[in-house]
Amino acid sequence: MPQTHKLALLDDYQKVAMRMADWDRLKKRGVEITVFHEPFSSVEDAAAKLAPFDMLGLLRERTAFPRALIDKLPNLKFMVLTGARASSLDDKAATERGIPISNTPGGGSNAPTAELCWALLMSCARDLAKAERLMRTGGWHDGIAQMNVLEGKRLGVLGLGRLGSRVAGYAKAFGMDVVAWSQNLTAEKAAQGGARLVSKDELLATSDFISIHLVLSARTRGLLGAADLAKMKKTAILINTSRGPIVDEAALLAALQNGTIAHAGLDVYDKEPLPKGHPFTRLDNITLVPHLGYVVEDSYRHFYAGTIEDIEAWLDGKPINLINPEALKA
Repeated sequence: MPQTHKLALLDDYQKVAMRMADWDRLKKRGVEITVFHEPFSSVEDAAAKLAPFDMLGLLRERTAFPRALIDKLPNLKFMVLTGARASSLDDKAATERGIPISNTPGGGSNAPTAELCWALLMSCARDLAKAERLMRTGGWHDGIAQMNVLEGKRLGVLGLGRLGSRVAGYAKAFGMDVVAWSQNLTAEKAAQGGARLVSKDELLATSDFISIHLVLSARTRGLLGAADLAKMKKTAILINTSRGPIVDEAALLAALQNGTIAHAGLDVYDKEPLPKGHPFTRLDNITLVPHLGYVVEDSYRHFYAGTIEDIEAWLDGKPINLINPEALKA
């Protein structure tokens, strides 16, 4: 009889995990699989529910795994993180416990997030969310104050890596002028990415649309605060499909309430899922989507197929794709 293992798959909000991969491969090896479809209410709630499991499958950073939670899971022996990294996972704490963490690299194209970004930008430009709400209540037209044509406008891109460059290409196709800034961006790299390098202040002051494509780090956390938002045009639209904490949430809320900027389109938030009754949900000049950038079937199939491969390798005593190989020596 094979040894029995208990695997918890977390945060399957869409309830699709079990049809995205061949989980029978693990079941045949004595792995019992439990899927959690709802977020945990607290560290204590997560610890109580996850205590029996020796393996965890994390869907990116949806559930934060700080030291306080890892230390409350005495049976935990192995973790798989879908995607490449998650700042919300304390891999140092796991390493100290001798818990290896494998990831699922090579997720393919960044097109899903870039396309979601562009869909959000276009929705905000024409205020489609408001129009859709109006239609559902029997309305029709309700002003054109925020109806913007993209052609001839300026897009400011914060972060011109692979994702930012793809979005810059979309902007060019729509006849937009594209400028970019990040801490280490050079004029040559900006040109290669389809944009012109400008200072952060110039980007904020002159862009009609600003789209964020930076990795969350100590340098970028709170990168846009109240003073930065105040430099933007009152007609400007801010799009964030990167990470919520890059923009000071309280400052953004105030800027939208006070008309400092015209509109925001968000796919990411400080706390996810966005708490019920959050002040953002009471504003008309914000378009909200629930972190859908990577939520497409192709990505999920890659994530879960990779999860199975990582678990099989660990069961064979030959773990792969480790982000903390030091854990094997602990």
